[in-house]
Amino acid sequence: MRIGELAARAGVSTKAVRFYEQAGLLPAPPRTPGGYRDYPPRAADRLAFVRDAQAAGLTLGEIREVLRIRDDGQAPCGHVTALLADHLHAVEQRIAELTRARAELLRLTGTAAATDPATCTEDDICRILSPR
Repeated sequence: MRIGELAARAGVSTKAVRFYEQAGLLPAPPRTPGGYRDYPPRAADRLAFVRDAQAAGLTLGEIREVLRIRDDGQAPCGHVTALLADHLHAVEQRIAELTRARAELLRLTGTAAATDPATCTEDDICRILSPR
């Protein structure tokens, strides 16, 4: 199948197909006598997998490794499970950081609401951020 048909089946652009091929996520297809790429039907499934794996938060490098494991004839389930656990842990850490940042911003907006600009002196850079 030609690149336009492949892109439509996989739900990506033709530019994305070329990018994924260049990035090693999609094997280079054979060429027709006219020089056009001639992708096998399974290429659409592979591209859909790449798209879904990206949506789950996997990097292209991680996806490439999952595909390598599968291409080597092994099931990548254990590797994918570990990747997902790592990503979940990172998201949970980020949520905790954002929760702390939110609490600090709430505290500072309270300080800002209670601060009278007339009480600031030239020695103060900003009494909201550096109250004394």
